[in-house]
Amino acid sequence: MKIGIVGLPNVGKSTMFNAITNAGAECANYPFCTIEPNVGVVPVPDYRLDELTKMYNPEKTTHAIVEFVDIAGLVKGASKGEGLGNKFLSHIREVDSIVEVVRCFEDSNIVHVDGSIDPVRDIETINLELIFADLETIEKRLEKAKKLLKADKKYQQEIDTFEKIKSVLEEGKAARTIDFTDEEVDVVNSCLLLTMKPILYVANVSEEQLANSDNDKNVNAVRKYAEMENAEVIPLCVKIEEELTVLDEADKKEMLTALGLNESGLDKVIKASYDLLGLMSFLTAGEPEVRAWTIKKGTKAPQAAGKIHSDIERGFIRAEIVSYDDLMKEGSMQAAKEKGLVRSEGKDYIMQDGDIVLFKFNV
Repeated sequence: MKIGIVGLPNVGKSTMFNAITNAGAECANYPFCTIEPNVGVVPVPDYRLDELTKMYNPEKTTHAIVEFVDIAGLVKGASKGEGLGNKFLSHIREVDSIVEVVRCFEDSNIVHVDGSIDPVRDIETINLELIFADLETIEKRLEKAKKLLKADKKYQQEIDTFEKIKSVLEEGKAARTIDFTDEEVDVVNSCLLLTMKPILYVANVSEEQLANSDNDKNVNAVRKYAEMENAEVIPLCVKIEEELTVLDEADKKEMLTALGLNESGLDKVIKASYDLLGLMSFLTAGEPEVRAWTIKKGTKAPQAAGKIHSDIERGFIRAEIVSYDDLMKEGSMQAAKEKGLVRSEGKDYIMQDGDIVLFKFNV
């Protein structure tokens, strides 16, 4: 699963990417510093793995991972090929969701491509280019469906769906804001629309703004815009996050405490990005390994078992499951069993985030 980090030039997206991944992506104070996308794979922070590691003292601990892609900065006219527009659009088509970095801080030393700080204008610049690209896609599909309708009436469903999307796009709204029926969803998924990709907004603020982000006018402007898409907004000071990455755990914790924070902004972004993709983790725990396994929300037990090995899915018998909270409360798997908290679940069981599982199988 890939998450694309996007934004106008010089909003802090490549610096944030570096802080997230420690991948050393080039950063500089001029537009189009990022041309080819940088890619970094990062672990999803999960305190549950830390606690299970203390309990089992395993040979290794393995976190779930997400892949971040740092995509070139975009300017007006990208849908018509301006700047690096064509590359931007092709790269964003390849990701599963979007993290859009929005500049909310003032700094005369860092050039803004439009000359002033206006986060909503910046969001609309990017979103409108994606909307224009989607309109072009929808118009082509609509034209084709109308031709095919003469031979087969089943294309009326496609035409109705495309017309519905087109009217919303023409209002300057993303396709993700539309409520689709089950029949329409199948049509929409075939279009690979850019504005259907789930989105998370990161408001890049100064250290002073971060301390009072709930009342900051620029951050609240981003929140108001995001509400239309039911999207989350995470205020984050990229400069602070960059400083945190070079510290060891003890110093990092001390700095976060001094700033009045429970966790870094980047940890919030990584976890929110994982959730944005509709993903969750089930856990396995023992002396060889404590591990988080990534599955889609709504996955049933046999398919979850298949994430470990196809043979386990094929020969699935049952899953022995205890919730993380119950295990921690009782202090050991044996104590949880004695309290009747370890359940035996069958093929129709829908996995829950934080389930600790032992799969029984026979092949």
